[in-house]
Amino acid sequence: MRVATSQEVPELLLGRRRECDALDALLAGAARGDGGALVVHGEPGIGKTALLEYAISSAGEFQVFRTVGNEAEMELPYAALLQLSRAGAGAVEQLPGPQRDALAVVDGRREGGAPDRLLVGLAVLSLLSELGSRRPLLCVVDDAQWLDTSSAQAIAFAARRLANERVAVIFGARTLTEAVQGLPELTVFGLGDKDARALLATVLPDRLDDRVVDRLVAETHGNPLALLEFPRGLTPPQLAGGFGLPVSVPLAGRIEESFRRRLAKLGPGPRRLLLVAAADPTGDPQILWRASERLGISQEAAEAVEAEGLVDFGERVVFRHPLVRSAVYGTASPKDRREVHLALAEATDSVVDPDRRAWHRALATLRPNEDVAEELEISAGRAQARGGFAAAAAFLERSAALTIDPARRARRALSAAGAKRLAGALGSALGLAAMAQRGPLDDIQRAQLDVLRGQVAFAMNRGSDAAPLMLKAATRLERVDVKRARETYLDALTAALFAGRLAVDASAAEVARAALAAPHVDGPAPASDLLLEGLALLITGELEAGTSVLKQAMSPFCSDAVGVEERLQWSWLAGRAAGYVWDYDSWDVLTSRQVEVARDLGALTVLPLTLSTRAGVRLFAGDLAEAALLVDEVQAATDASDNKHPAYAALAVAAFRGREVEALELIEASTKDSLARGEGMALTVTLWATAALRNGLGQYEGALAAAREALEDPNELWYSGWATVELVEAASRTGNEVEAGPAVERLAQSTDASGTNWGLAVQSRCRAMLSHGEAAEALYREAIERLLPTTLRLDLARTRLLYGEWLRREQRKRDAREQLRTAHELFSDFGMEGFARRAAAELRATGEKARKRMVEAQYDLTPQEARISELAAQGATNQDIAAQMFISPATVEYHLHKVFRKLGVRSRTELARRVLQSTPASTESSKRG
Repeated sequence: MRVATSQEVPELLLGRRRECDALDALLAGAARGDGGALVVHGEPGIGKTALLEYAISSAGEFQVFRTVGNEAEMELPYAALLQLSRAGAGAVEQLPGPQRDALAVVDGRREGGAPDRLLVGLAVLSLLSELGSRRPLLCVVDDAQWLDTSSAQAIAFAARRLANERVAVIFGARTLTEAVQGLPELTVFGLGDKDARALLATVLPDRLDDRVVDRLVAETHGNPLALLEFPRGLTPPQLAGGFGLPVSVPLAGRIEESFRRRLAKLGPGPRRLLLVAAADPTGDPQILWRASERLGISQEAAEAVEAEGLVDFGERVVFRHPLVRSAVYGTASPKDRREVHLALAEATDSVVDPDRRAWHRALATLRPNEDVAEELEISAGRAQARGGFAAAAAFLERSAALTIDPARRARRALSAAGAKRLAGALGSALGLAAMAQRGPLDDIQRAQLDVLRGQVAFAMNRGSDAAPLMLKAATRLERVDVKRARETYLDALTAALFAGRLAVDASAAEVARAALAAPHVDGPAPASDLLLEGLALLITGELEAGTSVLKQAMSPFCSDAVGVEERLQWSWLAGRAAGYVWDYDSWDVLTSRQVEVARDLGALTVLPLTLSTRAGVRLFAGDLAEAALLVDEVQAATDASDNKHPAYAALAVAAFRGREVEALELIEASTKDSLARGEGMALTVTLWATAALRNGLGQYEGALAAAREALEDPNELWYSGWATVELVEAASRTGNEVEAGPAVERLAQSTDASGTNWGLAVQSRCRAMLSHGEAAEALYREAIERLLPTTLRLDLARTRLLYGEWLRREQRKRDAREQLRTAHELFSDFGMEGFARRAAAELRATGEKARKRMVEAQYDLTPQEARISELAAQGATNQDIAAQMFISPATVEYHLHKVFRKLGVRSRTELARRVLQSTPASTESSKRG
């Protein structure tokens, strides 16, 4: 990072009024509690650092924290974040325990397992919020394109959630990296002609020919650093005639070339000192001088470097510009670089910073060296324990390259590939996997290699290639590790289910048959093993046996009979299985417990899948507001991790809301995405959502077509039952009872095996749609009676609607009105506009107009305000609420003030009473019948 002098900043700010105004506005907003972030980006030398310096000088009474990305430290986990967390160390103790512990682990103050990235992001948000509550805070992040991935994700996560905070975050970056995309931007362009000429005039030794000036301005594109640097190193005759001007090469290369010209004038000693500074990413002057002493660099060399103005030797060693570092390192010979890295390794404390010492030793080593390779492997273990999978991968990759023994090299390459996968570098993971494959591997390692390739394939496209690789690995593992083999079969089965109709080789049925034929572990079967067997039986058509085994599997997951690791890994899958076998209570408990455990332990990267499944639970309870809030949480959790989760929950919520334009846009995008990635399950979800949307809107032909297509995959589990329900409703409304009959019988096999009120109620409703007279009425009433004791308000409302429609067709208008009125009230409460309009239209056909619902103050709250008020009423603190909703404590406080005003309450005790009185979960309208 360049630290501009007081004389340089005004020069570099020529013509920057627009940019300065934007920074002033950001600071003014943060000062009054309306914080935010800004990404200042543009090409090298365009003036980003000068603008950051301007912001710092304009910050007045703000606290100012700054960190800088370093290209040499991009592989070190949380390297940039450490600068921030240590600057705010006094406030760290005020954070919630899990967040405080996460920061302690990542900066090495505490031992522990790798903290979840989302938890670290929440910790950064809470830290900035706490600091800002004391005094406005400006956080400056320069060279953001060189931030390590872990730091970039954590800081950007916090930067997106600074509304209502006295905090401003400013990033300076050459390009918009993935981490900061979506944040407000300030693009810095070249200076206009007049300002460019004025800046150039400050460094020209004499007046130049106008044509030469024109060329300088044109070829620099108004880049301030280029305008200041190009004339240096050229003689007056060269400048006067224009003969020494650079040829047409990329601008960054031309600026770097100007620095190289200046380097060429220096002697060997000063150049070597600059190389030491360029090779050391810490900027620690003590390390610099210790290494320089080992290399015999004189004091005169330091004076010569300082006089040239290329680097500042202050509290930190800071280059004039990152391109100076690049020019210094790039012009050095490989031999000189190795000598410098060796000196830096010797100058680095092996106790205080063993990993950086190991990395310098690695860069100083030309030939294979087992001592260095082993030291790198140890460093990789430390990095992985801190959650630095990218760093671990870099250490292991270099360790493998320096290993001469083939078996050891293959083992290290395999470990490096696994770390690369966890870091999200999937292409590199496959390259290292190929290196591992060339070495001698035992059976377990070969199986691990197959699993790794399957995991990479699954991450890349959700299953098209993953299942065959995992199936191969599971088969290989049967001979050496039965327990791991069965876990891998479960991975393979999950991948095959996600691939669905788009599976290339190993279908879900093929994997299920192999799993059923595989050997079992000795002793009692673990819950995950029961989950595997139950799913495999269902897929192979053994519905009754499969349902029975799945119920056995759910029992330990619903209790405390499984360990934390097994719960985190498989509870989401058990929850989905519960939904398939119509066990709503288990589905509710499993998802609720996993969300709770994940939050408590900070294992938040499992949340996207769990929250998405949890949203389905709330959807069927008729709580669309909560489901929508969970969708937002899925997005927040996805933003802060490497997991890219399909929009299953968002699709379902949009479809049942009945907002056609909004839902169809999401459906179209999801269809294209699922086809591109080869994820058949996502395509099925999209088709089911389309059928539900069309049925709600009364567009039965479209609903029938979508439901038919959703049911084309014979091995589909999760959504086949729900798609069948949509098909039966659409078929019965379009005169296709012949098609609906077999569908009901298929559905009945599943619901009969389940035996739950939910399953049997849905079956009764579907049979009623195909029945007549007293038989139809008895079935509708049975469905209602089975649903009344449950919290399945969505299915209750849909049953009342269908029953009311049937009564109207039977000319029993008075009875129809009661059912339709109740259905309309429920759908209106849910926010399901399509179904509500359908109920209102049917009610009008009976001669009664649907009355507008009188909305209580509680329902004037936004979904976020309603959720915050609910949690506050339950006794949660602002910090607890913030951690659960991925927002800051100050944002919680802001929303609570709004809630208090809207509801006319003055304390949390009054709020709790109001929330309890207005909770709609068991309203009378849901029980009338």
